[in-house]
Amino acid sequence: MKPTIEFDSLTAIQRYQEDLLQGQLLYLQQHSPFYQKLFKDNQIEVGDIQSLHDLERIPFTSKDDLQRCNDAFLCVPLTKVVDYTTTSGTLGDPVTFGLTDGDLDRLAHNEMKSFQCAGVQPGDIIQLMTTMDRRFMAGLAYFLGVRKLGASIIRVGSGIPELQWDSIVKYNPKYLIVVPSFLLKLIEYAEKNGIDYRNSSVRAAICIGESLRTGTLEDAILTRRIKEKWDIELFSTYASTEMGAAFTECVAFQGGHVQPDLIITEIVGQDGNPVPDGQVGELVVTTLGVEALPLLRFKTGDMVRKHVSTCSCGRSTYRIGPVEGRKQHMIKYKGTTLYPPAMHDLLASFPELELHLIEIIDNEIGTDEINIRIATKDVSEDFLNTIKDHFRAKLRVAPRIIVERFEDLHKIVFNPLNRKPTTFIDKRGVGK
Repeated sequence: MKPTIEFDSLTAIQRYQEDLLQGQLLYLQQHSPFYQKLFKDNQIEVGDIQSLHDLERIPFTSKDDLQRCNDAFLCVPLTKVVDYTTTSGTLGDPVTFGLTDGDLDRLAHNEMKSFQCAGVQPGDIIQLMTTMDRRFMAGLAYFLGVRKLGASIIRVGSGIPELQWDSIVKYNPKYLIVVPSFLLKLIEYAEKNGIDYRNSSVRAAICIGESLRTGTLEDAILTRRIKEKWDIELFSTYASTEMGAAFTECVAFQGGHVQPDLIITEIVGQDGNPVPDGQVGELVVTTLGVEALPLLRFKTGDMVRKHVSTCSCGRSTYRIGPVEGRKQHMIKYKGTTLYPPAMHDLLASFPELELHLIEIIDNEIGTDEINIRIATKDVSEDFLNTIKDHFRAKLRVAPRIIVERFEDLHKIVFNPLNRKPTTFIDKRGVGK
């Protein structure tokens, strides 16, 4: 791993990645039962894959492959696995990712680089508002990265505004690692309890799980709502267990920079071919330097854009925009194609909403219908019609709005068996 590779020329970065790729292919040929079979079945000689362009000769790896053949992806004996992480699988059962000591070092390097991208310095104090338990990689990754950088971390975990503010007041963190919508809850708690949050120690938040920008890299509605109340810097970061790497924004706030020593990315269309820069496509990743469970041309299912304009921070690397949707969550509604994140962001413009859940179902003629289940302080007909009108104006769809009791909806959204809030349920095809 080269610490400053992102500041090198594009030509140097490509050469560096191609060298790493050749080493990774040889490693897979020697140690991965799954890829050994894939190479044999497709008559691929790994020595013939010399350039990034040559990658297109190799078939994609899917989430279903991981689900069906989980153990065949493992490249090390179990005695070398020092940490077990799981991620939800497309076929229902979780997929296990083992990590070696080397993988944990790589993860720490990744998060250190991400924090540096967002301006974190040695000696800074960071408050972690996400879990480290339940075999969840994110919290562990953040902890390792902060430690490697030489900063300090307050491991508070998720939720509980009172406890979060108690730690902020006591330890004076400069940065928060947080789901951005939770910042609104922190603000609401502070206002109700006389906490002068605008003059707290917090100067920035590294935000996970929800998009801060639109597809064109403008501030999302959620971002604007936060900044209207609390003038702190909001850095977007996007990562996944499968790729063991993160794309984090710099101070230019123009998408998350790729880390070329850790990952190769492609963005492809429905036909599997690359889409032009700036257009939406599915993110495909090839991990570099992973020992236990490396992946080759893995289709993430995340729909993103690649931004290649020169960044004012001085890094040469392109950026990945926010996840605009999941491929399998694409909704076709009366000639309009949309993804749940656009609806989540639109709903963020209504502070009256306490909770919401987007539900997609089939109707009797086989097309998609959208239910928006809400808990709200305002149950008037005028308010519900305002939500519908906003959807028609902004997204050209008219969902069904269903008002529910806060307690009932809270049980679904914050199911204790899930590691993340459930804000989207796809019921298409259920019962068929």
